[in-house]
Order: sequence, then structure tokens, then C-alpha cells
Amino acid sequence: MTASLFESLLALAVLVVVLAALRVLLWHALRGLGLAWAYGPDAVRQGATRLRADYLGNWLSGRFPRAARFLRNRTDPLVFTGLPLTLVACAAFYALFLFAGLVEELIESEEIRTADALLVSWVDPLRTGTLVAIFGWITDLGSMPTLTAAAFVASAFLLAHGPRRYVAPLWLTVIGSQITTFSGKFILARPRPDFILDVTVATPSFPSGHTTGAMAVYSMIAYAVLRDIDSPRARFDVAYGTAVLIALVSFSRVFLGVHHPSDVAAGLLVGLFWLLAGIALAEIRRLRE
Repeated sequence: MTASLFESLLALAVLVVVLAALRVLLWHALRGLGLAWAYGPDAVRQGATRLRADYLGNWLSGRFPRAARFLRNRTDPLVFTGLPLTLVACAAFYALFLFAGLVEELIESEEIRTADALLVSWVDPLRTGTLVAIFGWITDLGSMPTLTAAAFVASAFLLAHGPRRYVAPLWLTVIGSQITTFSGKFILARPRPDFILDVTVATPSFPSGHTTGAMAVYSMIAYAVLRDIDSPRARFDVAYGTAVLIALVSFSRVFLGVHHPSDVAAGLLVGLFWLLAGIALAEIRRLRE
């Protein structure tokens, strides 16, 4: 066994151990928060009820009834179109705000480029032949053909066995994430890093399409699966496995030298935006059934 192969296998073994240990730690941490999960919704409901019943709410209802009605509907914790949808919308716009800030920094500042170079320097010693081959396979899981195939398979399963409400949200994440990604690529036209491996790409660099698609599509499929699962442990395993898959695809883009780390960060934000849009559409469709 050559030294490089041994180092690659050792790195993989360490990664597996770390992921397994992290899974156990996160599961026990979430179990420790069980009390908060049990009483949190009641606390939110009581707080929202008090907020709507206070003097300011009564004054607003008397002076501006339409505005008061709108605020009551948007802060109702009992229906998804109330407080949950408001929080989802705020999270989506915050992700969009962070993405816009990253684009501005990319255009106007050298700090992003410096941070990219520093992160790449940490990754560079890990590039061995075996790991390059492994991450070359992993990165294909975020390619457009693979994501489209996954969406078709998931859609066929949902149409055959249900619930069908997730089909349209899933394709919203697929189409929305890809349109946004390619628009950003050709509008900003950021050059790719200098290719140091045999892996090359022709399109511009920013944002990472593989990362965007993996974040949006795999997360939406996972949401469709875990939304109707009763077992907390099974829901955690689905969420954790999906997060690991997305993290590996994202890291592979930097590891293979085809993206700057900031491209990957932007891809995660864009994917998160479309994931939240898909979740919102799925829950609205759920209410209408």
C-alpha cells in the first residue's frame, strides 16, 4: 500500500468517525431540548394571543382595522399562513439579503478573495489521487442530470403513492435554483479558479450550481419524506443524512478546485431561498387539501 493511498484511507476513516460521533452528539442534544419542543408552541401561542389582545392591538383595530386584520392573520401561530409563513418569508429574504451582500463584497472587496485563498490553502494538502477520485464521484451527485433524475424519481413515487402536494414544490426548487444560478453565473461572469486537477468546467464560477441544486432539491425531497414521519429518530436521521450529503457535495467543489469557497457559500444561500419557497408552497397546498 502506497503512502498516499494509506493517507487517503486514514482521512476517510477519520471523516466517518467524526460524522458518526457528530450524529450521536446532535441526537442527544436534540433530546435534551425535548422540554422546549414540548412547551415552545404553547408559549408562542400564548404570547401571540396576549400581543393581539393588548392595548396597542385594540387601538390599532379601532383606527386601522384592515392593517390590524392583516397583522393578526400574519401572526396567527395556529395556521401555516400565519406566523409560520411569516417566519419562512423572513428567513428567505434574510438569505437573499446575505447573498446580495456577498455579491457586493465579491465585486468591491479583496477580503472575499483573501478568505477564499486561505481556505483553499487548507484544502490543498488533502488532494491525493484516491480522495480526488472519491470526491469526483460525490460531486456528480450535485450535477444537473443527477438532480433532475432524482426529482423525476421522487415525483414518480409521490404521484404513485402520495402525497402529491410535494411534486409542484419540488420542481419549483429544481427550476428556480437552476435559473437563479445560471443567471448569476453569466451576469457576474466570475472566472473559475486556476484548474490544478483534470477536472475542468466551461461555465463561469459564481455561484456554485452543484451546491445550489443539492441544497434546494435534496432538502426538498427530505422535507417531503420527514414531514409525514411520526418517529423523531427517523426524522432526525433523514435530516442529518441529507445535511451530510449536501456538505460533501459542497466541499467537493472546493476540493476539486472548480469553485472558490465563496461560490459555494453563495450556492447554499440561493438553495436555501428556493427550499423555503418550496416549503411555503407545499404547506399552502397542504392547507387547501
